[in-house]
Amino acid sequence: MPINDKKTSTDQIINMTEKPIISNKQTIAQTKLFCIESMDITFSNGQQRQYERLTRSKSNGAVLIVPILDNETVFLIREYSAGVNRYELGFPKGKIDTGESLLNAANRELKEEVGYGARQLHHLTSLSIAPSYLEHMIDVVIAQDLYKEKLPGDEPEELDVIPWKLDNIEGLLATGECTEARSIAAFYMVRDYLSLGAH
Repeated sequence: MPINDKKTSTDQIINMTEKPIISNKQTIAQTKLFCIESMDITFSNGQQRQYERLTRSKSNGAVLIVPILDNETVFLIREYSAGVNRYELGFPKGKIDTGESLLNAANRELKEEVGYGARQLHHLTSLSIAPSYLEHMIDVVIAQDLYKEKLPGDEPEELDVIPWKLDNIEGLLATGECTEARSIAAFYMVRDYLSLGAH
């Protein structure tokens, strides 16, 4: 079916493209945290390319938690971000431990970083960061009906916990302290989720 056919749906157009074939996958560099992989890729039109990507290595995945204090307020944390060498405001996040469920990991990280647990946890979506070269995904979890409980974590210093109004995302971005795309996307998505009465 030609793409310019008016009856062609978006889903049909997307499904017309075959995924490339990956071959000769090799690890070309490895550290304690990161693994770089090269892949020979053949596209459906016969074109061949070599790609490199940063893989998840032995990671079980990661969670980003949006702690909802009330229908108007969420908790943010301020922590040091070595990649950009500054303190950033964003939502708490962390790795999923071996044998741990996604929601249990979210509740544990919430207790470690914010000092609250949640009686209600909802998996909202999964986000990629740079899908062209990064395999890593993160699961966004909404935490509601909070109660105070603090667990010891692995942070090198105490984190600042800051309540922020859901209707002031623009104010948050104007501070220049929140630049991480995952936290920004989660902020907008949770605001819309709550505005639809899905709580």
